[in-house]
Parts: sequence; structure tokens; C-alpha cells
Amino acid sequence: MDGKLKALKSMLELQNINTFYGPSHVLQDMTVKVNQGEIVCLLGANAAGKTTTMKTIFGLVKPKDGKVMFKGERIDTLKTDQIIKKGIILSPEGRRVFSRMTVRENLEMGAFMFTNTTQVAEDIDKVYALFPRLKERDKQISGTMSGGEQQMLAIGRALMARPQLLCLDEPSLGLSPILVQTVFDTIHKIRQDGVTIFLVEQNAFMALSNADRGYVLQSGKIIMEDTAQNLLKNDTVRAAYLGG
Repeated sequence: MDGKLKALKSMLELQNINTFYGPSHVLQDMTVKVNQGEIVCLLGANAAGKTTTMKTIFGLVKPKDGKVMFKGERIDTLKTDQIIKKGIILSPEGRRVFSRMTVRENLEMGAFMFTNTTQVAEDIDKVYALFPRLKERDKQISGTMSGGEQQMLAIGRALMARPQLLCLDEPSLGLSPILVQTVFDTIHKIRQDGVTIFLVEQNAFMALSNADRGYVLQSGKIIMEDTAQNLLKNDTVRAAYLGG
């Protein structure tokens, strides 16, 4: 983890968000802030509300009250495509690659907003530099690749949209320990390229070992927030998420 944050300018803010599914009050008065240049993680067990948080950010679910702000502009009133065009991109849980398309075709789909073919080709080369294994699989049908390779492709596809803020939903899910380390090493490289990272993750140890700050979500409520290093040392967090 970088010892110093590059900036403290606010990138993403969820301000007193309340999100419902019918009568079910899923997110309860949630407040989260991600500053430019940070890696911030959101921890929580299954059904804690992590995926609903992502859906709320991207306008797939509208909060009943509260605000979602991006670089000082309110975005919860916008449609999903409008939010994406602001520079917020999601790499979703479960990878969700286009399984019948090749690796290159998947990456080209990630650049759907751009018409400059030279730029798109250059961006594919950058993704291949980040993930050499994808370059080796350039013409391979993505549905035939391993889970780790598909996760690389999902992140690479998200990067093709040139995000200012990259949201990663469970990027280590189902991966071997070696590939989990590879994914987190790559997250640092992405941050070094100037992309801010908001990470939703069940692997609390890896998330906190690599993030600047963290939030703990329990039953739709933020119950704790601190630097990642302090959360790693916190007895409550250790007992609930770190096995001791």
C-alpha cells in the first residue's frame, strides 16, 4: 500500500443514502467517501448490502433519499449510461464477460463510447501490457478461458472505457491465492496510472492489506470506518472477518 495519498480531493461521495427493495430497507443512512487517488474498500458479509451499494452508485437502483456525488456533481438523478459517461466504470461481480466473443472483441466492447480506432487499438495494447496473458489469448473465445483469465479480461474491459473511478465488485471471488495476489498487484498498477479505486470485497485481509481506507458494512449500515491498517488491527474486524 502506498504510504501517502496523492490527493484529498473528493471523487465519489454517498451522502446519507437510503435504498429500498420494496419494503426492505437495504442501505440505511449510508455515508461513504472516496478521495481522488485512493484505494478504498467496502467490507461486508453476504447480504450486507455491498452489491446494492454498487447498483445505487450506477443508477440501477435509485435511493429513496440521500445523494450520490461524483467530483462535486450529483449523479443519482442520472441514468446509468449518463453516469458511465462521467467516468465511473464497473467491473462486475462474477466477471460477466461476453462468453461467445474473443478476448479482443470483449475489449473492443469496453470501448463502446469511443470512435477513434487508433485510440482503441492503443488502449488494447495498454491492457495487454498490464495482462500479458490476455495478449496470448487475443483470438480465444472468452468463455473457454479460466476464471482467473476471465477476471483479468473483465478488469481490462472496464479499463477500455478510460475510467477516472474504477469500481471493482468482488474481483478475487473464486480465484486461487496466486491469482488473487496478481489481481491486487494489478489494482496498484491501475492506481499508479491515475485511476481511483473503489473496491467491494469479501476477502477482508487482501482488501485491507492493499487499500488506503476501509468501511465495514453490516446489515445495510456502516458500522466502522478507518484507515485500512487500523481496521486490520481492530479486534472486532479481526474476529468477524479475519478469523481471529
